[in-house]
Amino acid sequence: MSFIQRTPIADGVYFNSVRDSRFKTMKLSVHLFVPLSAETASENALIAGVLSRSCKAYPDFTALSRKLSALYGADLNVSSAKIGENQVISISASGLDDRYAIDGESIAKELSVLLCGVIFEPNLSGRAFVAGEVEQERRQLLDLIDSEYNEKRIYANARLIEIMCADEVFGIKRYGTAEAIRAATPESLYTAWEKLLKDAVAEIIYIGDSSPEKAVEVFTEAFQSIPRTPVTLRTEVIREAGEVKRVTEEIEVSQSKLVMGFRAGIALPETETRAAGLMCAILGGTATSKLFCNVREKQSLCYYCAARYDKDKGIIVIDSGVEGENIEKLEAGILKEIDDMKNGVISDFEIDSAKMAIINAYQGSNDTVGGIESWFARQLLQDGFRTIEEESALLSAVTREEIIAAANKLTLDTVYVLKNK
Repeated sequence: MSFIQRTPIADGVYFNSVRDSRFKTMKLSVHLFVPLSAETASENALIAGVLSRSCKAYPDFTALSRKLSALYGADLNVSSAKIGENQVISISASGLDDRYAIDGESIAKELSVLLCGVIFEPNLSGRAFVAGEVEQERRQLLDLIDSEYNEKRIYANARLIEIMCADEVFGIKRYGTAEAIRAATPESLYTAWEKLLKDAVAEIIYIGDSSPEKAVEVFTEAFQSIPRTPVTLRTEVIREAGEVKRVTEEIEVSQSKLVMGFRAGIALPETETRAAGLMCAILGGTATSKLFCNVREKQSLCYYCAARYDKDKGIIVIDSGVEGENIEKLEAGILKEIDDMKNGVISDFEIDSAKMAIINAYQGSNDTVGGIESWFARQLLQDGFRTIEEESALLSAVTREEIIAAANKLTLDTVYVLKNK
């Protein structure tokens, strides 16, 4: 895997580039990082959607789509995500690599100009966004909230985080609340957009085979025209749980949900996160994990049971689908597997299988332009970048003792149950 080159181009703005000759396409992404906040999360999420609909140069969705088609069928995508206690608004464009363009045309420069137009020169009505476009994005975000409620696994996991982190910024959803989405106006979005451009830490990533020089020039000029006061990004990490919080909700569901939240006691930038991630994979992150093989297969206590580790926040969540009469047995079974790991009951096969599964997933990231972009984007808030080969070597070197030590830092914080009325 090629390494990433990182260059500051403005105050709090960095251009990251990876040269790779295996692909015929390239990708440019702009990631805007700001602290997650209940006051701004919903408007920032709305801004992301509205920006993707049009810009000053292409003032409606049809004109923008026509321009993308003219650039050899380029794509434009936006998203809003939560990384630790920070919100990231991402706007990306994918298209043909420059070396395949006709007559020496630079698609990288064209897409850079288009992205800068979308971000810095949106389609406005005075000091407000276009009301019709705002309403369309508002409806889509509210539909997303409804769809997550209807998908009970997603809903149960979200409720666990809300309860577990009720007094922490992490308890805020990546898109805020339905009430704040409804309250946003075209005028308030304009104010929020100005603040986002001024305050955000901006990370630009270019993946392609051609020189990124022209793209660097376009983005440098665009960002230097904006007065910048970039924010400080941080995430509060609670090292140990206090008294266990227990919440049970009853609605009409065909399958009950048991979701358990743990404080891992380990979070970035600590190097022990590698051992904690491997411990989580052995516990419930692979098809050979303890929860899958023992709790689901051997004991038949649930329909599914999986663990995931958020190394930015330092928490582990175990979620499962279960019959109502098996909820207590399932909780006991999960806690037993964790106690076994704390006591060193981990086989070489489990360790080797988990390492292999994680490294295979790493290597899969290297097969597409989007995968490479995602690999490095996940490291933007970390202390430096590592290639897949470097990270795989470090993971392979994790010892049994380090895995057991990571398991012994786990403390149960919250148990959430969603069951049928």
